[in-house]
Amino acid sequence: MDIKLKLFCAVAETRSFSQTSRIVHLSQPAVSLQIQALEEFFETKLFDRSGGEITLTPAGELLYHQAKHILDHYNDIEKEMRKISGAIKGGFTLGASTSVGNHVLPKVIIAFKKQHPKVKISMMVGNTKRIEELLKAGFIDFGLVAGECMGGKLKRETIMSDDLTLIVSRDHPWAKKKVVSILDLSKEPFILREEGSGTRQTVEEYFARHGMSIHDMHIALTLGSTASIKEAVDAGVGVSIVSKWAVQRELADGRLKQLAFREGNIQRDLSLILPARRHLSHAMDEFIIFVRKYPYDTFVK
Repeated sequence: MDIKLKLFCAVAETRSFSQTSRIVHLSQPAVSLQIQALEEFFETKLFDRSGGEITLTPAGELLYHQAKHILDHYNDIEKEMRKISGAIKGGFTLGASTSVGNHVLPKVIIAFKKQHPKVKISMMVGNTKRIEELLKAGFIDFGLVAGECMGGKLKRETIMSDDLTLIVSRDHPWAKKKVVSILDLSKEPFILREEGSGTRQTVEEYFARHGMSIHDMHIALTLGSTASIKEAVDAGVGVSIVSKWAVQRELADGRLKQLAFREGNIQRDLSLILPARRHLSHAMDEFIIFVRKYPYDTFVK
């Protein structure tokens, strides 16, 4: 019933079966079947599909408000029971934007699990936009994303800062340089992250502050992950801007070279995001405290 209620709330909030299926990575027929099962259970229609749009029926409105209350109340019960037992157990699902999820949180989660081995943690990785969508739909409990939040109705707390760096291949003419101007980028094939990426958002904002846009660039490729960008840069396809966390190994073994910009550093915040009225379980509380205190400066040398 829990997954059915979460799917129902997601459809109610997006007003779209197709968008919900994309957010949760289920087929549209699978989402429809779950909603149909709810309608059969309650013996009433929950959505009005007439008129070319999806709206809640009166019964659907009632179920939506009660379902949100039930899901929040379940977390409250779990939290109080854990406090009584004195043990930190249970589990949660967090979402993380690509750079954070692939290069930072694995170490943080391992360190947390050593202290609290009974806590079960699942992590979903995607760009910032997708993590926000999953959070709003109720399929993750909270998120850790790079860059600014793109949507409303979320609480945001800055956890740490992240530096972005320009990377080139070891055979690139700039490989022996330490500093270049941002204006020099317009002369080079540039590899960009996809729309919805926190890295792309930060890069575009940095360009704008210096009178440039991505339309001034020679975009060689647009790729959906930092890993694929690193491979493309290593192959000499172009240059790019990525998180310093993501390239420590490649910088150490000499595969890639990093350069600074004469115009100044590119920095962004890593933020914890939560639904505005989210009730946290005991395990989630403890993990968030752990995330706040973690020594992130050990990641970048």
